Amino acid sequence: MKTIMVVEDEPAIARVLVAYLRKAGFEVKLAVDGRQALELFSMEPPALILLDVMLPHIAGWEVLRRIREASSCPVIMLTARDGIDDRLSGLNGGADDYMPKPFIPEEVVARVQAVLRRPSQWTDGVRQCRFGRLSIDLLSQRVSLNGAEVTMLPRDLAVLLFLAERPNRTFTRDQLIEYVWGSDYEGSDRAVDLSIKRLRQALSHWPAEEGEIRTFRGTGYQLWIES
Repeated sequence: MKTIMVVEDEPAIARVLVAYLRKAGFEVKLAVDGRQALELFSMEPPALILLDVMLPHIAGWEVLRRIREASSCPVIMLTARDGIDDRLSGLNGGADDYMPKPFIPEEVVARVQAVLRRPSQWTDGVRQCRFGRLSIDLLSQRVSLNGAEVTMLPRDLAVLLFLAERPNRTFTRDQLIEYVWGSDYEGSDRAVDLSIKRLRQALSHWPAEEGEIRTFRGTGYQLWIES
């Protein structure tokens, strides 16, 4: 049985989340502030964390930062804030998903299940992929080219990280949407093409003889690496 840690200081919301997660077959641990969350995490990391942003003692963003320094444990942020800046902050900080309040409990459970079904993109400890002049740190989620950090949108970064762990393997648009966007994504698969286009622009100075993102018409995309 997988364990979910709920970090929520509002008793009514916490009770609902705990009840629905247990009904879905999860074991649940509850922390009511950031300090307690870090203490419980250090004793036994869960399979996934539902993390509120506004917490006593230690804020959710700081809890996320400390967890990401040591672990790849999936984290879904819960917050009353719904602005794009807050979403980007969470995703850039290493969150796996983001749910604004108020939310439907069934949807929270569905998001938890979707994140847990994704192939693991991170492993504990420092992991780096080096493809010639391109360096990708899988844990800190940083990309550098020719020694300079490359900035990109969170979703584009997620696509690159997914492909970087599976070089020279081709994935269809549907597979990328399932693994990166999540099974609950309802937009167009055109989003994959646009993400790949932006990635190529961001990596335009990466020498083609070292590697490149290739398109296979009628099949999909792969991160080709010179072997």
